[in-house]
Amino acid sequence: MDDKVAQYREIQRRIRDFAVSHGCTPPILLSASKEVEAERLKPYLAAGMRHFGENRVQEALDKWPGLMGCYPDIRLHAIGPLQSNKVRDAVALFDVIETINRDKIAGLVADEAVRQGRRPECFIQVNIGREEQKSGIDVSELEQFLLRCRDVHGLNVTGLMTVPPAEMAAAPYFALLKRCADMLGLKKISMGMSGDWESAIRFGSTEIRLGTALFGQRG
Repeated sequence: MDDKVAQYREIQRRIRDFAVSHGCTPPILLSASKEVEAERLKPYLAAGMRHFGENRVQEALDKWPGLMGCYPDIRLHAIGPLQSNKVRDAVALFDVIETINRDKIAGLVADEAVRQGRRPECFIQVNIGREEQKSGIDVSELEQFLLRCRDVHGLNVTGLMTVPPAEMAAAPYFALLKRCADMLGLKKISMGMSGDWESAIRFGSTEIRLGTALFGQRG
């Protein structure tokens, strides 16, 4: 067995065991496959990996259509910033768009979904630490933005996504996002990465995004 695939299975086991031991439902393992070539992904697909997150629409277009032809049950998530000129391709390719972060993008995604007859799941990206360099909706504006996404644009919003400040303890931010999701009646929470996934599970993450832990350093 490939060492990396064995590592993937071990990480799956650790996630499951950790969640169960803390009385939590095991989250989805979303494999952040940015800069991982299609050929390298084939052993993981053969081992059962099905949820993948991509940061760049063009890279995903170059990589995934052929793989999805062989594995039609792949679930592809957009987890990077979505540019206006890439919305058409993103709606056509992705099952979940996790970075709805401003009204313009919400409207473009909604219009394109109607045009294509598709209804991708959408997560609102939350700037949980109010960091100037990061995009996302401020917590204070989250309820009104959700209402606009649903009532004005007709988006299928099912969850929230965030990345906490890098130099701070993640737990308080995860707890805040969980409170926001509960208040808004949203069942899905995408939070937790290779360095903080255990804390994310304790605070109710339903999806953790792992890249380095699975594929090593890239770029």
